[in-house]
Amino acid sequence: MDTYLWLKLVHILAAIVAVGTNITYFMWLRWSRHEPNVALARGVRALDARLANPAYAVLPITGALMVLDGNLGFSTFWIATAIGLYVAVGAIAGLLFGPSLRRQVALVESGDVAPDVYAAAVRRTTTMGLITMIPVAAILFLMVMKPTP
Repeated sequence: MDTYLWLKLVHILAAIVAVGTNITYFMWLRWSRHEPNVALARGVRALDARLANPAYAVLPITGALMVLDGNLGFSTFWIATAIGLYVAVGAIAGLLFGPSLRRQVALVESGDVAPDVYAAAVRRTTTMGLITMIPVAAILFLMVMKPTP
């Protein structure tokens, strides 16, 4: 079996872990929206730090190695577009989702948070998560469909 297939396997597994973990956040956030729950908020933060983010870090490495090993080019439409979207995901997650999640966890850990304030924090984190997942869905489309302009 050639190197490209092994890289592709690792790449796909990393994508499953990253995106799959992210999708669970919406259930975690839904369960905690009416009542602050330290374990749920910390759980989302831990999943993000220990599963999703490391998996997202593997994706560009294996992706670049596949481009270099295969008969592909970084200027190929679907690859170049996916790279741009990946950068956008990182920016959106770092500027919107991450800070929103940290604020939500800080509210829960403070112990005494008004229900309406907490509900607003959960809505904000959920919205930021959805915004982050839009380019992720576009990347998945590009990787599977490999469209040409």
